[in-house]
Amino acid sequence: MNVQLNHTIVWCRDKQASTRFLQDILDLPAPVPFGEMLVVQMANDVSLDFFDSDEPISSQHYAFLIGDEEFERAFVRIRERGIQYWADPGKQRAGETYLHNGGRGLYFDDPDGHLLELMTRPYAVGG
Repeated sequence: MNVQLNHTIVWCRDKQASTRFLQDILDLPAPVPFGEMLVVQMANDVSLDFFDSDEPISSQHYAFLIGDEEFERAFVRIRERGIQYWADPGKQRAGETYLHNGGRGLYFDDPDGHLLELMTRPYAVGG
């Protein structure tokens, strides 16, 4: 079976602000307009397609696998901006990072309350 995730819609209040936030933290290229959306392309050919909504936004979780150097740079930007972060998705370990599978990670909220995760090693699933 060859199934790959191609894109997902990220519901938001202001796609300009939301994409700029993600672009600034992760040092990503500028988003590209596509219809009513702004598309943020990831290195693995998956895109996040930001779409404005006036309806209540349900929080989603988006995890980004990045290198150690990219993590350090993003972590500096998070702290410089005073963005609260946690070592766990339940937001119990504020101001901490986690260690899993030989890598580091953290969680933080985007402007619409989506829980974003930065991780330097993928989880070991089933092993």
